[in-house]
Amino acid sequence: IPAVYTDYRHMMAAGDLDAVVIGVPDDLHYDVALAACDAGLHVLCEKPLAANAEQAQAMAQRAAAAGVKHMVLYTFRWMPPLQYVRTLIDEGYLGRFYHGEFRYLMGYARSRDYAWRLDRRRANGLLGDIGAHVIDTARWLVGEIAAVNAQLGYFVERPGADGGPGEAANDCALLLVQFADGGQGVIQASGVAHLADSALQQQVRLYGEDGTLEIDLPPFGPAAVIRGARKDEAQMQVLEVPPAYWGAADPANPFSVFTTNSAGARRFIDAILRDEPAVPSFYDGYRVQQVIDAALEAHAGGCAVAIETQAV
Repeated sequence: IPAVYTDYRHMMAAGDLDAVVIGVPDDLHYDVALAACDAGLHVLCEKPLAANAEQAQAMAQRAAAAGVKHMVLYTFRWMPPLQYVRTLIDEGYLGRFYHGEFRYLMGYARSRDYAWRLDRRRANGLLGDIGAHVIDTARWLVGEIAAVNAQLGYFVERPGADGGPGEAANDCALLLVQFADGGQGVIQASGVAHLADSALQQQVRLYGEDGTLEIDLPPFGPAAVIRGARKDEAQMQVLEVPPAYWGAADPANPFSVFTTNSAGARRFIDAILRDEPAVPSFYDGYRVQQVIDAALEAHAGGCAVAIETQAV
C-alpha cells in the first residue's frame, strides 16, 4: 500500500486515483460517494447504498451526471445458480408470476456485543444489511416492488458504541410485498436464527402460471440445488446449472466466482476498462433503499406503504 490516509477528502485531493471502493458504515456512504463523483472517480459502494432513499436517489443522480461508473455490491447477483434461474424466468419458465418466497437467515445478531450495523443511529439494522440482499434478489428476479407491509423484530439488547445504553436496530425482518405486475411475495431476513453448523440459509421459491422453481443456496458447497416443474409435469425435476454459468469457478465453492470470474469488484473494474455499464448500479441501490424505507414506515404505522416505481 503506497499511501495511507485518515481522511478520504485528502486522499481524493491528492489525485492519481481512478476509482474508490466505499466500505465505511452506512451513514457515511452519502458524503463519500458525492465527493468521489465530484472528483470524477468511479465508485463501488457496499450495500445498502445509503441511510435512506432520498440520499440514495441523490447519489444515483450525481453519479449519472458525473458520467462515472457506479456499482453496489449485491453479492448474489453473480451466483451462477441465480443467474441461471434468471435466464429460465426470462425464457418463460414461470409464465405469469403469482407469488414467491425469499428467505435469508443468519445468526450473527444473536451476539450481544456492539455492532454498528445493529445501531439505529448508524444503520437500518438487519433490514439494511442482509435484508438489502434479499430485496435486491427479489426485484432482480421478479420485478419492481410496488407496496410493502412489514414486521421488524428487536429481540437482542446490546450496548451502544461507548458501552452505555444502546439504541438497537431491528435484528430480523418479515415483509409482505406486492410487485408492480400484481404478484405477491414474502421476504424474510434474520440475524438471530440459530443454524448450528450452517453459516447461513438462503432459499427462493417462485410460483407462476406456467411453472414453479425452488432454489436452495448453501453458502460453501455442496452446489446449490434448483428444482423445477412446468404446469404439465407431475414431479419436480432437478435442474443442473450449465457449466457455462460457472466459468472457471468451482460449483462446490460458489463464492469462488469472485476470484475466478468477472464478478463483484472484478466486474466493476472490467466495466471501467471496457467502458460498459456497471450493474447492479446506484439506481438498483436506490430501488432497494425505497423498499427499506417503506418497510420501516410500514412497521411504525402498522399499514402497507406504496412505493413509487416510475423511472427516476
